[in-house]
Amino acid sequence: MSIYNIEVQTISGETKSLSEYKGKVLLIVNTASACGLTPHYKGLQSLYEQYQDNGLVVLGFPCNQFGGQETGTNEEIQSFCELNYKVTFSLFDKIDVKGEHAHPLYTYLLSHTPEPYRTGEIEWNFVKFLVDANGIVVKQYSASTDPAVIAPDIEAILA
Repeated sequence: MSIYNIEVQTISGETKSLSEYKGKVLLIVNTASACGLTPHYKGLQSLYEQYQDNGLVVLGFPCNQFGGQETGTNEEIQSFCELNYKVTFSLFDKIDVKGEHAHPLYTYLLSHTPEPYRTGEIEWNFVKFLVDANGIVVKQYSASTDPAVIAPDIEAILA
């Protein structure tokens, strides 16, 4: 199985295959609107703006599994992100990222992250996964990792 076999729902309800991102570098993040880390949206948007022309795509997956910090509807989430953080990167349907109902994307990411970057879990909101243009999971970053810290790794695989 490849990451490109996985389907996701956009925040507006359309089904999208991750195969549409073949050849792009992906930064995949579970997000929340009422978290102490919510300002990471700004850093993620900055990375997207800086590297999108070179092939970076940021994919945000809202999740309400950590402290009930994403209780809004998809419409409310999208509005919050646009108004407060000027988010233009792709947002998706609210999903579970852990447990028995974890979305297949997160099951895949967790099982395909290489050592020593594999933690085997999503510890909180804003865990980040970097996937290269061939669909290979390169690295998992903790929730507290500032998006700006990821820039050199993005540059290395965009080169």
